[in-house]
Amino acid sequence: MWRSFFFAVGTMIVILGIECLLIDSATLATEQTKTIEVPGGLFTPPKAIQVTSGKTIRPPEWIPWSLITSGAVVILYSLTLPQRGAAGGGGGG
Repeated sequence: MWRSFFFAVGTMIVILGIECLLIDSATLATEQTKTIEVPGGLFTPPKAIQVTSGKTIRPPEWIPWSLITSGAVVILYSLTLPQRGAAGGGGGG
């Protein structure tokens, strides 16, 4: 059980690191939306645009590499844990 738990945690950390490596910034949307009325031109009618505001996150350059590295260490640790039901093992754990 612990082996699969640590393997899953390490895999998720590696995936999060790869995602941070691929994006420049992420904007978290909120439930609040603003409606802005854009005036029309000579031949276009006025229209309303809905704008959502949110918090923008820009991860520093060292974050993806440290997440990928620490996730790989956790995965390697999970592979060194003994398997359940291995020879010489008791029932506890």
